[in-house]
Amino acid sequence: MNKIILVFAISAIIVIGGLGMYLSIISSQVTSVTSNPNNIVTPLETPSQFPYQINEEVFDLSLSNHTNLSNEPIKFKSHQEISDYLKESTKNQQQMMYIRDSVMMPMPFAANEPRPVPSSMREGAFVLEEALELQKRIESGPDAPTAGSGSPIADDVNSNSGNDYSATNVQVKNVDEPDYLKTDGKYIYIGTQNTISIIDAYPPESANVILRFALDVDPQNIENMFLNDDRLVLMYHGSSESQAISEFDFRPYPIYNSKTIISILDVSDKKNPMVISTHEIDGNYYNSRMIGDIVYVLSTTGADYSNLIVPTIMTKDTVLYPDVYRFPNPEPNYNFNTVTAVDVSGKLINSETFMMGYSNSIYVSEDNLYITYEKNIAPIDYELIQKERFFDVVVPLLPKDAQNKIKLIQNDSTIDSREKWRQVSSILQDTYNSLSKEEKDKLFSKIQDAMIEYDSKWQNDTRRTVIHKIALDEGNLQYVANNDVPGYPLNQFSMDEHSGFFRIATTSESFGPRETIRSNNVYVLDDSLKIVGKLEKIAPEERIYSARFMGDKLYLVTFKQVDPFFVIDLSTNTPKILGELKIPGFSNYLQPYDENIIIGIGRDTKENSWGGVEQKGVKISMFDVSDFNKPKETDTLVIGSTGTYSEATDSHKALLLDKDKGILSIPIKTDMASIMPQNKIVNEDYDKQWYGFYVYTVDASGFEEKGQIQHYTWQYNYGGQYMPPRSFYINDSLYTVMDGSMKINDIDTLDELNSVKIQQTGNIIPYVTDLR
Repeated sequence: MNKIILVFAISAIIVIGGLGMYLSIISSQVTSVTSNPNNIVTPLETPSQFPYQINEEVFDLSLSNHTNLSNEPIKFKSHQEISDYLKESTKNQQQMMYIRDSVMMPMPFAANEPRPVPSSMREGAFVLEEALELQKRIESGPDAPTAGSGSPIADDVNSNSGNDYSATNVQVKNVDEPDYLKTDGKYIYIGTQNTISIIDAYPPESANVILRFALDVDPQNIENMFLNDDRLVLMYHGSSESQAISEFDFRPYPIYNSKTIISILDVSDKKNPMVISTHEIDGNYYNSRMIGDIVYVLSTTGADYSNLIVPTIMTKDTVLYPDVYRFPNPEPNYNFNTVTAVDVSGKLINSETFMMGYSNSIYVSEDNLYITYEKNIAPIDYELIQKERFFDVVVPLLPKDAQNKIKLIQNDSTIDSREKWRQVSSILQDTYNSLSKEEKDKLFSKIQDAMIEYDSKWQNDTRRTVIHKIALDEGNLQYVANNDVPGYPLNQFSMDEHSGFFRIATTSESFGPRETIRSNNVYVLDDSLKIVGKLEKIAPEERIYSARFMGDKLYLVTFKQVDPFFVIDLSTNTPKILGELKIPGFSNYLQPYDENIIIGIGRDTKENSWGGVEQKGVKISMFDVSDFNKPKETDTLVIGSTGTYSEATDSHKALLLDKDKGILSIPIKTDMASIMPQNKIVNEDYDKQWYGFYVYTVDASGFEEKGQIQHYTWQYNYGGQYMPPRSFYINDSLYTVMDGSMKINDIDTLDELNSVKIQQTGNIIPYVTDLR
């Protein structure tokens, strides 16, 4: 899914006489979470507007203590308290915007709503009109397996099932991640729109779609599922519509609210799947994980007091109100983040809502959930920053007599703010008029350079990532701690938990009128999220392209023109770089093959005639890290050229890498000329596109191409809906799925054993009515 980074930028130009002073401020901050149900409901009011005014507060010394340093969660007592808090927050935000606008004006110098009605729940059996012959109930074995450097073996499966198979490629062992395709080694379940397809996949020669059925809901995209024995857990987007009347208006207007729907199906009878539980949560589905028999779902929705929808959870006959928590430090914009724990048996275990910023990346270990987002400064802090900037940067560079006069005015408590600024502006005017043009230009240049340096340091100090930690224990949610670190993580792989420590790799950026300054960092936090170790300013002027933590080591790829591959030691609380390798290209994704070999998936690059970098084909690299001090690239492959793309560079779930099977399968989209250079033909229409999978034998010595599995070309496809590419194995058969088709090939020879058209096949069972 997808990554959301909110950059709140305020740029103010303060014109003093002929002086144009540049200010660019970028920031963001915190708030967050913990447990249990409580009823809350009440109507709201509209905020009053603030008159436009010039910012006199820049000289008001009473604005000094606005930050509450406590990070303990504060539980709201009622719906009204939430509404009042959000209303006050909005008022402060509006006031800040008026102040900002007034600051941007040049200073003159002489001379020179109600709770909506819940939507109905759809729950019960699927409405079936026809069915195929009874399929034997699957006596599936272990919890959903994981796939990392080597896919796990699934034990105790039905005698007709494959005795080993690969599952979803995940980051953390025993922490399953959602996907639109799941398998148990015998059957494959695929979710698209509002339809589930069940495929009898093994043995491969007789593989076929045995049932397609639709949920009794409006068509939605079912792209996230878990499979746990005979339980299929679906997560998808829904919506509700209600009516509201604005304050002092008389016409109702429609309100559309997003819903996250969790449906749990019993699929033991492939002929007659049954919905055993449905939970409907206010907010958009964001992400989820399954640990054992518990599914944890994070949903998010904006917190708007003018149409306040405090998240609730609805089941067939129950409405639950999770406790809502906030944190002392205010946010420019609030978001409700609801964490819900559901047992695969259908029982709702727990749910809590946390008011914080907009969630960015999450990381989940077997014991903890970490929610991260960009830190925001409290609105009032911008006034303090503006004031500090003037007195810390501008005033010290003025002539000494002007400095002394301004300080006297600043410290005079008998003068109000407006009069203070009038007197200061008069001093500035007199000072500038006393200088020659050359002296004035030199002064302005010195001030501007100092302000750029100040702004850069300020951005580095304030552009931070907030981390919230929530302990997970069999569905119980316990808030632990929060903290923030400089910079921003790239994605979930930039974070890790090991031996009670949380590690995070970030890129810090500051923006100026001349350049963007970047560097990279690694931070180690203890169980209470206190920073106990750090390594900063790694690879200046570059940014992180991929990261992978393995035990007490971190493998990090940064890039600008070449690909530095770093080995970083985390065995102590003082991280250090052990080794570095510089090679052309870069890796967007790193996956362990074993403890000594890392596979990188990314792009090849070439310097162009203008000195820039041109991206070429998809690059697969093998890194030998057996000597941490001297990492080596021992093998490399480049597929296609500039127009070649692999979804594995953006989604780790698209890659199959298995040490035991000695196989690597990667989806590729390219042009025919790139994959068949001996038959290159001028193609001005670029209409000969190739879609499929490249398959390689892989061992510790390198890669050897097995061949390609073509799914379709641009001129010929299966007419199916888009399905992200996936590949997996069952026993000695390789299954590849892409855009409505599945192909099954011998894993050794790649001889085709069968092909299955997933859509418009099988026995479609349409839904008929709302069964509530």
